[in-house]
Amino acid sequence: MTIKILIVDDQSLFREALRTLLTAYPDFEIVGDASNGEEAIRMVLQHSPDVVLMDLRMPVMDGVEATKRIMQLNKPTHVIVLTTFDDDENVFEGLRAGAVGYLLKDVSSEKLTEAIRAAAQGEYFLVPSVTAKVVSEFSRISKPVSKNTENFLPDPLSPREIEIIRLVATGASNKEIAAKLVISEGTVKNHLSSILSKLSVRDRMQAVLKAKELGIINI
Repeated sequence: MTIKILIVDDQSLFREALRTLLTAYPDFEIVGDASNGEEAIRMVLQHSPDVVLMDLRMPVMDGVEATKRIMQLNKPTHVIVLTTFDDDENVFEGLRAGAVGYLLKDVSSEKLTEAIRAAAQGEYFLVPSVTAKVVSEFSRISKPVSKNTENFLPDPLSPREIEIIRLVATGASNKEIAAKLVISEGTVKNHLSSILSKLSVRDRMQAVLKAKELGIINI
């Protein structure tokens, strides 16, 4: 499957560098680039990209507002924030706007391509520092629960599933989890599907938050 990508950043040199990098992958197609949020919205309407790589601070319209409006278009488009800022305010604004990923511009090409492929399937992909911020904020605003709450799940997580959700909480990708546990990526995906079902959540970030709430993980 070819993944259509739109690059949005006000620095032309960075856009060109990203285009050069990503066109080297046969499953990626760069459908365009934009220098601000307004241009991004027009190009999403025109090209319906699978993934938008979105900077946050841009003239005319910033990345947060652009992400919100893209989400309102009801297009099959997922946004990854790609920025130099990882302070709490930017992280939470980006995710609240509807982004499924939040990466810093110094991310490795391997992590970036993993994030793009995950986002194309609607999966969250956050670096460990951002995952920690989200879980920390959730812990701050949520009510404390018994550490034994997990026992009351209709179908409790297996020891292997608990291992996997703990690794997900560190920001590990499926590939990294597979290497760590010496299992295939397909097996990791199967376990994750089971975890999502047992916790009654839609994606891996919600799974981490639910597991934290239930006392299954402690980060």
